[in-house]
Amino acid sequence: MKTSASVVLLTSVLLGLFACARSAPVDAALRANGDSPPKAEAPPEAPPAFNANRAMQYVKEIVAFGPRPMGSANHKKVENYILTHLKRDTVEQDDFEVDTSEGKFPVHNIIAKLPGTRDGIVVIASHYDTNWPLRNTSYVGANDGASSSAAVLEIANQLRGKPRNGYSVWLLWDDAEESMRLPWFDPESLYGVRHLAQKWQDDGTLKKIKAFILLDMIGDADLNIDRDHNSTSWLEDMVYQAATKLGYQSHFFARDNEVGDDHAPFMQRGVPCADLIDLDYGYNNVFWHTPQDTVDKLSPKSLEIVGTVTLETLRLLDQK
Repeated sequence: MKTSASVVLLTSVLLGLFACARSAPVDAALRANGDSPPKAEAPPEAPPAFNANRAMQYVKEIVAFGPRPMGSANHKKVENYILTHLKRDTVEQDDFEVDTSEGKFPVHNIIAKLPGTRDGIVVIASHYDTNWPLRNTSYVGANDGASSSAAVLEIANQLRGKPRNGYSVWLLWDDAEESMRLPWFDPESLYGVRHLAQKWQDDGTLKKIKAFILLDMIGDADLNIDRDHNSTSWLEDMVYQAATKLGYQSHFFARDNEVGDDHAPFMQRGVPCADLIDLDYGYNNVFWHTPQDTVDKLSPKSLEIVGTVTLETLRLLDQK
């Protein structure tokens, strides 16, 4: 059956009047009670963006330089590689010399500074060197150093050029983290962060740091981030809150640990810290500090999980 235009128009007018007659008393009743009509719920926040394939490509490019102990030609190449990716950013280089049992070495911390609108700084850090004792082997530290350095480069990509309605973010690639001896020997390790923590304490920067988030050994395809009891409990809780929000909580905090890592000099000075580290690399941590720490043991998905959880933690800190 065909319907004429006039019939359709008359029907539309009557339906409109009927709807107005029904809604007007409802709105009037709400106003009489001092209530407002319910507002539509805001759409949920999209998860942070993180290009896992690009981050994985960074890992491959870093390890392609070979072993990168401090003072080596390969170390300088990786340093320049990181700086090349930060050409559009404000970068500070913290350079000094350290005297070790193996001789004197130059140390180069790299800091990219992304300004925010709030008074305060969040530091996201990774070391980029490999250890001295394995310098004459094929050890390239794919997971230990390269995975986290690549993730911080990708975090820079995600934050760069976007106005930050939150704290300033300083991305740190710290140097001379690895011990000059194996097994690990605390007095001859963490040279870069020890120097930087003292420098920032002396110049007043330290008191502006709201959180120090360390990424270390985050690429393992079998990702299980430890709950570190040498970190700040409320910040670790916030990391878990971020992981849960993104549906990644099964990859976090099934194990408890006490880790001596790059965050230690900052923890000792009262800076809230969280160490995101999976210190079970292979069965019984068998691949750690061995030439078997290679790219084939890693997964882009693991980089994505840690990268997005770090960015979500940053979002929660901005809202705190």
